[in-house]
Amino acid sequence: MTSIMAARKVRESLRSLKDKPGSQVVRPHGKTYVINKQNPWFKGRQG
Repeated sequence: MTSIMAARKVRESLRSLKDKPGSQVVRPHGKTYVINKQNPWFKGRQG
């Protein structure tokens, strides 16, 4: 199960979001989210 999660590709839009200041990558329930508490406009979901 862990090897499947590690092999998942992260979408390019999430990569650019995670480089913004204040961003966090969270993975609840098998989905990948990028959240930003400094600027709530910068958010994304994959999965």
